[in-house]
Amino acid sequence: MKISIDIDCTPEEARTFLGLPDVAPLQAEVMQELGDRLKAAMKSMDPESLWKTWMPMAGASFDQMQKAFWAQFDRHQEKGHK
Repeated sequence: MKISIDIDCTPEEARTFLGLPDVAPLQAEVMQELGDRLKAAMKSMDPESLWKTWMPMAGASFDQMQKAFWAQFDRHQEKGHK
């Protein structure tokens, strides 16, 4: 023998009938936090911010390399080499 029962109700009605907690407010809060974090991450993805994050000493390193090059060049000139 087979018995079939069709129940037409919304998910909210089913949760209430089965005694399950209403997690809609928690889900809304989590989704809001996730959206805020995603927006903050997207703002930090602009090229200038990425460059500063990935290469914090890039500008300073280039200046130091250039100064070292010119110092070597000056020493070479002082020794009388042309």
